[in-house]
Amino acid sequence: MNRYATCLLVSALVVLAGCGGKAEDQGSSSASASPAPAAGKLLAKSLYDDGPRAADSPVDAAAAAAGEKLFSTKGCTACHAWGRKLTGPDLKDVTKQRTATWMENQILHPDVMVKTDPIARALFAQFALQMPKQGLTETEAKQVVEYLKKRDKDGK
Repeated sequence: MNRYATCLLVSALVVLAGCGGKAEDQGSSSASASPAPAAGKLLAKSLYDDGPRAADSPVDAAAAAAGEKLFSTKGCTACHAWGRKLTGPDLKDVTKQRTATWMENQILHPDVMVKTDPIARALFAQFALQMPKQGLTETEAKQVVEYLKKRDKDGK
């Protein structure tokens, strides 16, 4: 009888411990723009490219100015240009092709995106080069996207 009670108690503790961990995981994933941790497989459709294109929203001039500085100091110009391909994709009109969310995730989590996002995977296949993680914050990634929007709206 004691053995049965011990097994029942251990099972109840395991179930309770499992429930506690799940609640922590849900809280941390909802607070971040990170791709879903369970999405380790290549998805059939991008989770981040539905909806209006980034260029459809107005440019935040202050954020774009900060993004321009980040773009030049973080090494983005080593791989990207406008109107021509370097080692990475041509960025001309990228904000007319992608959502801001997709670009932010590509900037923040290129390692995860190339494994899970079909658009990022296709770019990797085309350029044979994964975008390096630049260590930007979410705010900085948004600033870079604002800069890209400004470039596209200015036609430069």
